[in-house]
Amino acid sequence: QVRLVESGGDSVRAGGSLRLSCSASEFAGYMAWFRQAPGREREGVAVYSRGTTTYAESLKDRFTISKDRASNTLYLQIYNLKPEDTAMYYCAANPWPVQSGLSRPDAYKYWGQGTQVTVSS
Repeated sequence: QVRLVESGGDSVRAGGSLRLSCSASEFAGYMAWFRQAPGREREGVAVYSRGTTTYAESLKDRFTISKDRASNTLYLQIYNLKPEDTAMYYCAANPWPVQSGLSRPDAYKYWGQGTQVTVSS
């Protein structure tokens, strides 16, 4: 059982930056960030798998996913925040790769509780 704990969410003004963290209780080879705004479906943001990163096309210019392997901590750096980035951000992990991982949140075995990001204009 992998436990995931997100942190770093905050209320910020548009144009600002945030770094979200996801601390994993043990190694998980395939990890991802998703987000969900009220009334909307969960949306894949980025995937990290053994050094390889994949981003949602519309977000890749402002989002950077990274991982500290020593501490099993996954990060999401967000630049130039926009009001439409307001959402609960979730960390997800799976023991094996998920094909089309950005579009299949149902395929991930482990989830964190989320961290709220609110961006005001």
